[in-house]
Amino acid sequence: MSTSGYSLAEKRILEGQGEKHQFQAEVSRLLHMIINSLYSRRDIFLRELVSNASDALDKIRYLSLTGQADLGDNQELRIQIKADPDAKLLHIIDSGVGMTKQELITNLGTIAKSGTSEFINKLSETKDVNLIGQFGVGFYSAFLVADRVTVTSKSNDDVQWVWSSEADGNFSLTEDPNGNTLGRGTQVTLHLRDDAPEFLQQDTLSSLIDTHSAFINYPIFLWSSTEIETPVPQSDDQEEQKDEEELKIEDAEEEEEDQEEEEEEEEEKTVKETVWEWKLLNDVKPLWVRDPKEITDDEYKAFFKSTFDETDDPLSWTHFSAEGDLEFRSILYIPSHLDTSIFDSKNTQVARGLKLFVKRVFITDDFDLLIPKYLAFIKGIVDAQNLPLNVSREILQQSKILKSIEKKLVRKILSMIQSLAQDDKEKYDEFYEEFRVNLKLGMLDDAANRERISKLLRFYSTTSSGELRSFEDYVSSMKEGQDKIYFIAGESKQVVASSPLLEKLNDKGYEVLYFVDPIDEYWVGHLPTFDGKRLVNVAKEGDLGIESEEEKEKSEEDLKQLEDLNKFFKKVLANKISRSTVSKRLTTTPSALVSATYGYTANMERIIKSQALNAGTPQSYIAPRKVLEINPDHPIIKELSRRVQADEEDPIARDIAEIVYDTAALNSGFSLDDLPAFASRIHRMVSLGLNIPLADDSDSQPQQEEQQEEQQEEQKQEEEDHSSHSHSEL
Repeated sequence: MSTSGYSLAEKRILEGQGEKHQFQAEVSRLLHMIINSLYSRRDIFLRELVSNASDALDKIRYLSLTGQADLGDNQELRIQIKADPDAKLLHIIDSGVGMTKQELITNLGTIAKSGTSEFINKLSETKDVNLIGQFGVGFYSAFLVADRVTVTSKSNDDVQWVWSSEADGNFSLTEDPNGNTLGRGTQVTLHLRDDAPEFLQQDTLSSLIDTHSAFINYPIFLWSSTEIETPVPQSDDQEEQKDEEELKIEDAEEEEEDQEEEEEEEEEKTVKETVWEWKLLNDVKPLWVRDPKEITDDEYKAFFKSTFDETDDPLSWTHFSAEGDLEFRSILYIPSHLDTSIFDSKNTQVARGLKLFVKRVFITDDFDLLIPKYLAFIKGIVDAQNLPLNVSREILQQSKILKSIEKKLVRKILSMIQSLAQDDKEKYDEFYEEFRVNLKLGMLDDAANRERISKLLRFYSTTSSGELRSFEDYVSSMKEGQDKIYFIAGESKQVVASSPLLEKLNDKGYEVLYFVDPIDEYWVGHLPTFDGKRLVNVAKEGDLGIESEEEKEKSEEDLKQLEDLNKFFKKVLANKISRSTVSKRLTTTPSALVSATYGYTANMERIIKSQALNAGTPQSYIAPRKVLEINPDHPIIKELSRRVQADEEDPIARDIAEIVYDTAALNSGFSLDDLPAFASRIHRMVSLGLNIPLADDSDSQPQQEEQQEEQQEEQKQEEEDHSSHSHSEL
């Protein structure tokens, strides 16, 4: 190689002595597309070229094993990368099958033409040759960083040839004047652009190999430099002077001689020397290609930590392979902690924990179609053998194979989680604490696996004593004759546990599940039944089905006796409730507020109101859908009924009715729309209890009304004045 950066063969080409060829028309258009828009990252070129080199090694290996080719003197199958910063050259060398003159013209001058692809067509029944391609479209990615690309190739069936192009629509070809320098194989030389000096740095090249090609089946070597310290040799004069000094100290004692020798050693000078050698980059073998029976737990844990930059051990893992029409190997891990950024819709840069490989070549870790979003916390490796590639390894086809891989992965992941739940309750509780929202998101998104996911859900309940319970646990301990699964949703376990809506259910020993995540009331709408048992929200109106025949008869009688009171509540609270009725779920509380069958519960109303973009719009149609339930056996309700029957216009009765509603709303988890009015009513009730006259309060009420009327008149007058002023200006 000359100092100008061109070999003798390239000089011959530049001087016009080589054969001139034109690219196929599609190739010219492809080169323009690759350079300008196809690849999102230009460093991808190294992955493509190393993958091509690996394919060439696969082919010669197969041919040698079947007796169709001889490795000759070049027995070692390897890939070498060498940078020449002075000449701005980057070489990728392999000892693979090489190419003849005609193969160079065909494979590098024709779009998507591949020697390996033709080889597969001839021997499609042999799995060992199911290769990506000797030189596919990925080869042209070299022009992302190079002005000129030179390919030197030696096949067992031809002499050594040199192919060269500047991506200008033409390429040249000549026999290498240096003869057979490769023995066998291919060397791709990139004349790097001025804006790509980083690809000549050892650290950059090493990092790219580690990211994309660390698990290639063949050793990858990088021409690397290291600095070592070497002693400075002594001159002849220094040796003579040393001899004279030794004669003068003949009679010295041995201890003094030893001491002088040590001092001489300390004074010995060293210099730093740069040594160049081939450094192996991919010394880590892919764990997923090994037999799971031969891999220890410590190896699985070490691979997880090193590959995914984790410090804690995984909770669980599964290692499997799929064969037949769908071939891939995979190791999947459940990490011990959740990365909450996976739920951030604005953060598009969050990479999934799953790394997709094709033939051990890393493709991507940001591929939504490979795994659904709710399982994005899973970390692992998927190495596909027969995944089709479109245009480049960076853009994958949305094929049936890819969909099948996703389906298989989801089932394996859910099976792994189910095994964890069955085999280690303590670990599963730890998992559920971290990832329960992911599973519940799956209840919304994954209809095909909704039933399987529902078996993984866990809840606290009124009878669980602090232990998490599954739906299956609930069903197995249901009371005789019970055909419903009861649940209540709220802000926290403490809040829902104190709800008055649970009073009769608790008294009768019915278990009620606590739904305390904001997402719970969304997904439960997609699961109307479990194991044939209907899920019932106790915060909504309807018959809970827990009454005996005697209780049903009593309820009907109570409903008739309190008919006037229910009408009174409807009249006083017309803008707040849809109706009032006798409760079948209260025992000690005077009243409660429940939602209509298709209305929002208190929990859902709280969630909607807290949303930033809500702007207060839902209240107008949420408010009228509430149902007031009253306890016919409570003294307050009995006294209020007596007062209403005596005098329907009794102001104290109206105040009591309002307070009964307010306390019912607060007890049931709803918020109050008019807090000042609520405070005023409480003050009046306190005054009555303390026998304090209400005259001041009654006097202040008309004054407040007069002030409000005056303010409204002033505002109306200002609007009229403003309108008149605007009209005069016009």
